Amino acid sequence: MSSATILIVEDDAVFRELLTTILDEAGYTVSTAADGGEGLRRIQKERFDLVLCDLKMPVRSGLELFRTVRSEPHAPLFIFITAFGRVDEAVAAIKEGAFDFLAKPLKDPASLLAVVQKALEQVELERLTVSLQEIEKSGLPPEDLIFAGRAMESVRKLVTDVARTPATVLLHGESGTGKELIARMVHLASPRKSAPFIPLNCAAIPENLLESELFGHERGAFTGAVQSRRGKFELAQGGTIFLDEIGEMPALLQAKLLRVLQERVFERLGGSLQIKADVRVIAASNRDLAKEVAEKRFREDLFYRLNVFPINLPPLRDRVDAIPGLVRHFCARFSAASGFRRPIGVSDEALKLLQLHTWPGNVRELQNVIERGVILARGEITPAELPADLQEQNTVAEKPEGILKHREKDTIVKILQNFKGNRRQTADALGISLRTLQYRLKELGLLVKEE
Repeated sequence: MSSATILIVEDDAVFRELLTTILDEAGYTVSTAADGGEGLRRIQKERFDLVLCDLKMPVRSGLELFRTVRSEPHAPLFIFITAFGRVDEAVAAIKEGAFDFLAKPLKDPASLLAVVQKALEQVELERLTVSLQEIEKSGLPPEDLIFAGRAMESVRKLVTDVARTPATVLLHGESGTGKELIARMVHLASPRKSAPFIPLNCAAIPENLLESELFGHERGAFTGAVQSRRGKFELAQGGTIFLDEIGEMPALLQAKLLRVLQERVFERLGGSLQIKADVRVIAASNRDLAKEVAEKRFREDLFYRLNVFPINLPPLRDRVDAIPGLVRHFCARFSAASGFRRPIGVSDEALKLLQLHTWPGNVRELQNVIERGVILARGEITPAELPADLQEQNTVAEKPEGILKHREKDTIVKILQNFKGNRRQTADALGISLRTLQYRLKELGLLVKEE
């Protein structure tokens, strides 16, 4: 957040200039005020992300300034600066909501920059929290979050290309990779966006009820059918139907779905009236449907009807570079849901463990881990608030090569492919040095030409 705006309120001109120089060289936009009165006027006229403020000043003390502005909309965070003998006052200010304090004389520039960076990360989380209400109204996280990580760049392009067409889409990915989110993105970017998007999980509906869910039924079609009912295909008219876990659909219904795709008509269960299916179909599966076809568990003709435009979603273990952004989003979301005044953050140690995990449950598993961490945390999520299996990675995380011990050979290959063989980018994504990666490649016999 190097574009952040910082106000320094300090009556000592020499110390004020020192702070200004350090922060300016770090890339921040810095303004100054010589006392609390001038600081208040500047805060009322301008918007700052952070205020570095001396506690003891003429006209208006730092604590008086903080108490005056803290209840204002978009109030900046405060870091107090105090002489060593007044630390108790600074601690009291933190209890009232200040972010932190620094003691005079300044230990070194690095100590200042570390506290400032931590505060600005908090500012970023708070801004994300403010936007969550609008995000929830749309039903989708921000687009940049859905497609976070270099491995998702090709998926974004495929979604953009297919959305404006009427083509049937088949999404493949492990459970928790966000198949329904991608389906919604295709719908919202299509000419059908103003019409309904109707999802149906084929694995969640009992087999004897699935046909009625899909195509509806007429009164008296079966015991308990006391009135006619529209199915998902009728509800989705003009829009999109999303058939999740299509591989779980029984054989009889596979044949009926094939007819809908071929002829674009269907009948309600127990009825004879043909209803036009003006519906785009997006299907998804966590199974290898080609393998299911080969083993006679899925109709070959239906597979080819669905597989017009396939999109494969990478697992989270191949999107390590996306984890920090996803973590910030979930922290802000669950902090807001829990009614916290400020969003819970994540310590560097906990984030490292999150990046080491292989995430068999993918983004959904990460979401659950962060929700649990937000509930347990006091200030920020540390390794202690993570599940036991993640905490056990701590000894591995202490070594640069540890992450490779948590990655299978094929995972390394996939990440290399994502970065088109670029070893430096692959090493960065894995959180290891280039030298360590090269050693591991040689040990595994992976000869990849670097571009």
